[in-house]
Order: sequence, then C-alpha cells, then structure tokens
Amino acid sequence: MEIWIIASVAAALFQTVRFMLQKVLSIEVLSTAGSTFARFAYAAPFAALLTLLYIWAKGIEVLALNGAFWAYAWLGALGQILATACVVALFRQRNFAVGITFKKTEVIQTAIVGVLFFSDPVSLAGWGAILIGLVGLLFLSRTPGVGQKFWNGLTSRATGLGVLSGLLFAVSATSYRSASLEIASEDALLRAGMTLACVTASQLLVMALWLRWREPGQITAVWQARGLAVWVGLTSMAGSFGWFLAFTLQTAAYVKAVGQIEMIFSLMASVLFFRETVTARELVGIGFLGASILTFVWVL
Repeated sequence: MEIWIIASVAAALFQTVRFMLQKVLSIEVLSTAGSTFARFAYAAPFAALLTLLYIWAKGIEVLALNGAFWAYAWLGALGQILATACVVALFRQRNFAVGITFKKTEVIQTAIVGVLFFSDPVSLAGWGAILIGLVGLLFLSRTPGVGQKFWNGLTSRATGLGVLSGLLFAVSATSYRSASLEIASEDALLRAGMTLACVTASQLLVMALWLRWREPGQITAVWQARGLAVWVGLTSMAGSFGWFLAFTLQTAAYVKAVGQIEMIFSLMASVLFFRETVTARELVGIGFLGASILTFVWVL
C-alpha cells in the first residue's frame, strides 16, 4: 500500500480523536472559537519544534521559502479558517443535515478546483473512485426522518453554507499541496513538516488576534484548560502532518477521497464510546466508502 494512503487514513483517525476532544472542550470548558484556537495554540509549537529537530538531525541547510509558497500557505490557512466558520454557522441551522450533506461534496469540489486552478490531474479511475465514495457519503450524511425536507432545503441557507464550506476546504487542500511543492527538496517529510509549521503558526496568530478582539478571556481559558487542550493540539498536529505528507505525495482530490474513511471512524466512536446504534443506511454508506478506498488501493 502506498505511503500517501497510509498517511491519509492515519490523518483521518487522528482527526476523529481530535474532534472528540474538541467536543468535550467546547461543551464543558471553552467557546467554539476558543476550542478551535486550542487546536492551533498547542499544535503550532510542537510542529515547529519537531520540524527544527528533523532539520538539525538530518543536517539540512535552511531552505528559503519563496513568495509563491507563502501565497499558497496563507490562502490555504485562511480557507481552512473560513470553512470552519461556515461549518459552525451551519450547525445553527434547523435543516443542518441538508447542509452537511452538501458539505461532503468537498471531495469532488477538491478534484474540480485542483483540475481547474492547480493543474492536478485526475484519472478516469480516480473520478470513478471519488464518485463511489460520494455516494457513500450521501448515505452517511442523511439524517433519518429528513424525508422530503432534504429536497425542499436545496435552496436553503444551510445548503449554501454546506457548499461554501466544501469549496473552502477544497481550496485549502489544493493550496497546501501547491505550497509544499514550492519547497526545493525531494524530502517529503521535510516539505510536509515545513508547510505544517508555517501554516499552523499563521493560523495561531490570526486566531489569537481574533479572540483578543472578539472574545476577551478565551485565550486565558485555553491556557487554563491545557490539561485536555494539549491533547487536542497533539492529535491535531499528528493529523495535519498526515494530511500534509499525503498532499506532498499525491493529488489533493485523491487524498481527500481516501480521508473520508473518517466517517467510518466517527461511526465507530459513536458506537463504542457513545453507545449509539448503526442504521442500515449507514452500513450501506460504509460499504460504498470501503469500495471507494479499495479502488484507490488497486488502481492508482
């Protein structure tokens, strides 16, 4: 199995754990923005430290980062922050299930954005695997009982937020891949680490300024919650490194498609930790997602 597939699956697993920890923080300790900030506050220092240690251990000369790198990195960082804001706004909508369904079109939007603006090729087999996975996501994203409201909500604000968040996540993913490819090195670990360190540091600065302006006291609360928040940062760093390594090695659309195994991990967490049941629809969705990932393993 190729390294980028392993990295994508590992990233999805760490991301699931991080979301579970953030859920606890946002409900019991911090605001939504504070919980989001905790991710960057504790991830950025570790990402920078580990990258510097890797550079020192390998005896690598300091690499200059050109303007194109920073443009792509900042575009990706901003896109990720705005996409997260759209998802948070989406959760406040009555018909959020419809919006979440359209948010999951992130995978195919990533493929389209990559082809149109970043010259990332997608093979016929790749498009087939993406579409199989999309069918699975639609099954998994539907909430029982939505019924005809799904179709009635196609023009709702929730739908708009869902599509916009998917588009912003797509721009973020393809920008990160382009940023990593601007680094003049054949070392995929180095490129992934440097991109991650720069992006998380930028996001830390932006989120800190935002909280200082809009939610005074939350930065202090994040520090006071460090016993749990530090694990949010560590799992975030591990997951982000997996994504960035995969983006360095493979087209963003393929990485995002394989990464949708996160939906299966989330269902496992729901059953194992929250004692919820899995519906027949969800089992069908899992089957399609599994077929999609196996397609990537076999043909790419």
